Amino acid sequence: MLYTTTIASVLGLASVSSAHMIMNTPVPFGKSTLNNSPLAADGSDFPCKQRTGVYSAEGASNTMAIGSSQPLSFVGSATHGGGSCQISVTYDENPTKSSSFKVIHSIEGGCPIKGVAGNNGDSASAVDPDTYSFTIPSSLPTGTAVLAWTWFNKIGNREMYMNCAPITITGASSKRSEDDLDDLMTRNATQFVERDTAAFDALPDMFVANVGNGCGTVDSADLKFPAPGDSLELDGTATATPVAPTGSCASAVAAASGTAGAAAPAVTSEASAAPVAASSAPTVPGGVFATVASSADVPSAATSVPVAASSVEASPVVASSPATPASAAASSVEASPVVAPSAAASVAASSASPASTGTIGTGSAIVAGTACTTEGMWNCIGGSSFQQCASGTWSVVQQLAAGTSCTSGQTMNIDIVAIVAPKPKRAIRFSAEHVRRHVQHFS
Repeated sequence: MLYTTTIASVLGLASVSSAHMIMNTPVPFGKSTLNNSPLAADGSDFPCKQRTGVYSAEGASNTMAIGSSQPLSFVGSATHGGGSCQISVTYDENPTKSSSFKVIHSIEGGCPIKGVAGNNGDSASAVDPDTYSFTIPSSLPTGTAVLAWTWFNKIGNREMYMNCAPITITGASSKRSEDDLDDLMTRNATQFVERDTAAFDALPDMFVANVGNGCGTVDSADLKFPAPGDSLELDGTATATPVAPTGSCASAVAAASGTAGAAAPAVTSEASAAPVAASSAPTVPGGVFATVASSADVPSAATSVPVAASSVEASPVVASSPATPASAAASSVEASPVVAPSAAASVAASSASPASTGTIGTGSAIVAGTACTTEGMWNCIGGSSFQQCASGTWSVVQQLAAGTSCTSGQTMNIDIVAIVAPKPKRAIRFSAEHVRRHVQHFS
């Protein structure tokens, strides 16, 4: 009887071990090769469960607009009593151990299941009955990125689970009517919103534990994240108090994220005030991201973004809300303002940009981390993406916002030009009565 019971127990554990959780939405990378086991205890497959085809999209496409709410769901039944989860983002195309993942949402308790003491069955294909959501914050620059879901189980072996997914972050959707857009195009407006990466760099680093990095979690307790960020969801039961991790977790998180400390938040100003510089250079510089404002006029002219060539990356930031007071260090750094010329002046500046900005080279992508000599130099790649020389090395390549382009090559002043295609006109015959009503309406 003892033998039979032992065999049954082993078979039961085997069935459960094959039924761990996988992120269902957003759709992860390499779904055909993604297994549902935790990360290796020695961290050898960190991040994103390294394997052949780890970053193969396999048709996965997750488009997310700034400010939108996104669903988070799972497949599997070995829920281990729930636990705590985080959603993080990196702009590295193929993340490595040195990539910087930044947290945009944390769930303490009740993730990936609520109110279940152990497992929820033994089927690897079972749909998790609980679903979650997270919001894409305005601190994220637009472009292609990688999203990570991480989970620290409440009951069982001390483990860390991690699935990654390709995402495309877009600007907030516009609510203007077609007539409004026609009017804006006629007025040839040039308003841009420019977002520095300082706000992204200021987000907390993704928590990493149970992968041989000196940081661990407590068994039979929901994890309390040391730095959950501003978006925190508490889904544990009323009797479950989240517990802090054990070990040297501060240094472990910094080492795993590729950062030595938190970057300073972005410094913004009123649109009518002079722009100011970021208080410190980000560890992984990304330059300026130009996107079309959802409530602003549609652009049709170039906006020149001069960059201060100094040891501190100075990128002007324009915002519509009041600024957070800048530190003394920030106020001592002089930043070049954003130049928003008139339509005629913009065309002239655009045509003369090669001579005035000293554009060189063909604009081929340079491997991130490669040494560079001219601090503040921009490299426009194919007119659709860019990188910058900052702190002596080239940054990662970032995509320009949809509908904008730059002149290929290396230059100290990057020109980001809005591409506005003329809207096709339709020949429509209106009755005299229709015209009369509209004339009366506007008279």
